Amino acid sequence: MSFFSVDFLGQPLWMWLGFLVFVLALLVMDLWLFSRGDQTVTVSKSLRLSCFYFAMSLAFAGFVWWRMGASAATLYLTGYVVEESLSLDNIFVIALIFGYFQIPPHLQRRALVFGIIGVVILRGLMIGLGTALVDRFHVVLYLFALFLVVSGIRMMFSGDDDYDIAANPVLRFLQKHLPIVPDLHGDRFFVRLPRQKDGASAKGKHIWYATPLFLALVMVELADVIFAVDSVPAIFSITTEPYLVFTSNIAAILGLRALYFALAAMMERFYLLKYALSAVLVFIGGKIIAVDMLGLGQVPPLASLVITLAILSAGVIASLSKTRSD
Repeated sequence: MSFFSVDFLGQPLWMWLGFLVFVLALLVMDLWLFSRGDQTVTVSKSLRLSCFYFAMSLAFAGFVWWRMGASAATLYLTGYVVEESLSLDNIFVIALIFGYFQIPPHLQRRALVFGIIGVVILRGLMIGLGTALVDRFHVVLYLFALFLVVSGIRMMFSGDDDYDIAANPVLRFLQKHLPIVPDLHGDRFFVRLPRQKDGASAKGKHIWYATPLFLALVMVELADVIFAVDSVPAIFSITTEPYLVFTSNIAAILGLRALYFALAAMMERFYLLKYALSAVLVFIGGKIIAVDMLGLGQVPPLASLVITLAILSAGVIASLSKTRSD
């Protein structure tokens, strides 16, 4: 048996490595081909880039169909739609983070693209842990479902809480223990400068300083971990196939980061979308409870995808109609 044919979490190793190479190729094109120079990403360019990522995600869905069947491809697309939707709130938080650190638009793109690397690692660890728990203790799936229902109800009645960046304990820890330069130094995350001592430079002493761009990158990664608390259980409630969970998650995040500049400019127009997202959470969690715990009829994957899209479309249309005059 070839090394690349070895089974890894239910699929041949070459399928996992192939997806990672696919993601790496997209990031290389994004960072070095589509983003030459220090040009600001306009709304139109953001939309075009997002369409490119969406087309690549659909192409990968075709690969999943060919390799794993139509049902698996439908589950992948459902997971993609749910992850993309639940991560919309993360756009607002990312915009706040960049504003707090005064990161100009042409550098925000760099932080978002490099942040994908951290997302792949962190989501991989969280999904691996979730897979191990679900395989060993099937009751965890029911806990995920109950958590989604409760989260959906709480989201529906929650207010718009401010995300206090300055009070974040991780940021405070970094500011206390890491040498940080107050100003940006181009697109660099770290810069080597003379050590500052009593307000003056110590001659001959150079150390590495973190820049505000690095702090913004860390805070964006932290925000993703916080939002993954909802999205990862939601994907597991759709499918427990690790390959579909991981690939749909990462593909959705790639597309959403590309769409960031368009959404950040018009987030206030989607103020009703949270009600649609809460309904999606209740639907996904309630489906697991109804089917597995109560023994009711199975919901076909295609029906789940159609219902999810219908709920989200209703939220988007209602939001745009309500804010049209603004």
